[in-house]
Amino acid sequence: MDHVEVVAKPEYHRPAWVVIAMTGAPTALVLIVLLTQDVRAWFFSGPNLRVAYLLLFSFGTAYLATPIAGVIAQWTGVMDYPAQRKMHQAPTPLLGGLAIYTAFAMTIFVNNLYTVELKSVAIAATLVFCIGLLDDIRPLSAWSRLGVQLLGVGIMIGYGVRVSFMPPSWWGDTLEVVFTVIWVIGITNAINLIDGLDGLASGSVMINAAFFSLIAVQTSQPYMRFLSIALAGSCLGFLPYNLRPRRPASIFLGDGGSNFIGFTIAALGVLGDWGTNSSVDLITPILILGVPIFDMTLTTILRIKDGRVRSLSQWLHCTGKDHFHHRLVEIGLSPRLAVFTIFLISVTLGISAAVLRRAEGIDALLLLGQAILMFSMIGYFMVFVKQQYRL
Repeated sequence: MDHVEVVAKPEYHRPAWVVIAMTGAPTALVLIVLLTQDVRAWFFSGPNLRVAYLLLFSFGTAYLATPIAGVIAQWTGVMDYPAQRKMHQAPTPLLGGLAIYTAFAMTIFVNNLYTVELKSVAIAATLVFCIGLLDDIRPLSAWSRLGVQLLGVGIMIGYGVRVSFMPPSWWGDTLEVVFTVIWVIGITNAINLIDGLDGLASGSVMINAAFFSLIAVQTSQPYMRFLSIALAGSCLGFLPYNLRPRRPASIFLGDGGSNFIGFTIAALGVLGDWGTNSSVDLITPILILGVPIFDMTLTTILRIKDGRVRSLSQWLHCTGKDHFHHRLVEIGLSPRLAVFTIFLISVTLGISAAVLRRAEGIDALLLLGQAILMFSMIGYFMVFVKQQYRL
């Protein structure tokens, strides 16, 4: 995705050992301490301490791995080079997703967070990450990426990971499978599409995962809490390099990273038992992930209206600077302010989802309606304000 922040000079111009030593030596020491038996035993003595352990470990691993990934990207030439459609002015590493993937996978492995369902999600997410990584190295067709994403969803469904909100019947099962496919594919690509400003995609997923973790506490799902906090910590460890004060990003997620975190957060929405009835289970993840859903929906509707999208193939290949974050910048917000505005909206929606713990079906529908009205007003304001959008 295009990034609006301007990069003044390459960040990874120092020798590799200097970069790693400067940013990683203290973090590596902390990780070694966290891996010692006595420290692990103390942290694992209670669920809250274990959550703190997972957050520290995932954050530290991502924070250590990100500059290493940047050096690898420079050595191998996996860089995002300046071009006419791009705003950064110097080559920028594209392997930030490798750091997040490594941190999340190591956190799951070291802490023995295994179930059959998670194994299916892990395999599927790995496939999606790999195809995204290959796309960063050598651009692939949109159909190739979509095919692997569908394969990943199929693996999940084969192991029973799917939404459940219909009566048990052949047609109910079919609708649940179709909804699961649309949900996971849609969220995965929506996260990829919002990766257009420094820190936006990784920061948004961090907030989303944090609210999934909060609601997992409310609904007594310690396992989901652990998974969500591991993803949040992995994204948080990457953010200091991707969302830096007064400086542009020194490394980007790349398609591998945005597809991986998008697929994983979508899978968490399917895995969790988020409420007391099926409508709450369905609406809670919709609220938490409201921003990428809104962006995908608004962009698709307007592209169809403008005649730029008339088929699935055109939808897959259509690009432009008409996404939520682009429109916020066009109406006068700075890129940094646009990012924090979207963060604030995500937090607001997460709070709405958190109050659904003991809600009845009508309460959930009212909160969903409130979110729809809010986004409708935002969309109307952005689209009909007299601005010239560069598409």
